[in-house]
Amino acid sequence: MQIAVTTPTGNVGRHVVATLVRAGVRPRVLVRDPGRLAPDVREEVDAVPVDQYDADAVVAATEDVDALFWVDPVTGSADPLADYARATGSVVRAVTENRIGRVVFQSSVGAEKRHGAGEIDGLAHTETALDDLGVDVTHLRCGYFFTNLGLQLDALRAGTLQVILPLDHLMAWVAPRDIAEVAATRLLSPTWSGRCVQAVHGPADLTWRQVGTILTAATGRQISVEQITDDAMRTQLHQVGMSDSMVEGLLGMSTGLRENFVPEQRRTVRTTTPTTLAAWAYDHLRHRIVEAP
Repeated sequence: MQIAVTTPTGNVGRHVVATLVRAGVRPRVLVRDPGRLAPDVREEVDAVPVDQYDADAVVAATEDVDALFWVDPVTGSADPLADYARATGSVVRAVTENRIGRVVFQSSVGAEKRHGAGEIDGLAHTETALDDLGVDVTHLRCGYFFTNLGLQLDALRAGTLQVILPLDHLMAWVAPRDIAEVAATRLLSPTWSGRCVQAVHGPADLTWRQVGTILTAATGRQISVEQITDDAMRTQLHQVGMSDSMVEGLLGMSTGLRENFVPEQRRTVRTTTPTTLAAWAYDHLRHRIVEAP
């Protein structure tokens, strides 16, 4: 079976590749710059240079593929939802023209709303477009990535995280490596078919207060969490050069799930994964904060 993997150097994709290699599979990886692959990984994969927004290139790169792990690429433009639509066009054409029978799509908790959740709406669009193709597809509805904390290192070093969610608001937190394990298992398993939703909720739902306590213990540095207004966050994001569309796309991922949202799939043994935030922070975050100049 020929399996293709997108974003093979990303937080999830690199672990998907490693898991498939350990399973004896030589995956085809679609990567903008093959030079970013680790040398030892390069020897175990077939790397194809691809811009996922280039539908012709994606179609060519996925010829003869049986199963595809698709991640909409990170958008950095002034119109993120337009980027999601372009990426969706690429995967739809590839699946259709190459008759790819099985897709595992990295989506997000909140995509079940379909509208009103900022950039998550772009993932919802990809979900519905894949559903319309009638192929076997699993949508991984992932919780909040631990690795998102790495984008706030300056704030963590200063000892205060600012958020717009209520500090007691519970949400799922998950390690990208655990998402990759679920994705690889789905790619390799012959036992499912049709349209499937697989939530990946991590080990526990956490509030931001609990996150601050966990990070303080794991890093040895006092870290508090402060709720600020939506407008205050808008001002901060505009000050770093984000467009209105980018700002609203980011804010919407929180504000859209802030009130009366319940994930389609509840927490069960099927949706719970093992890596704790405490363990991840100790292994991956502590040295980046404590050892900072």
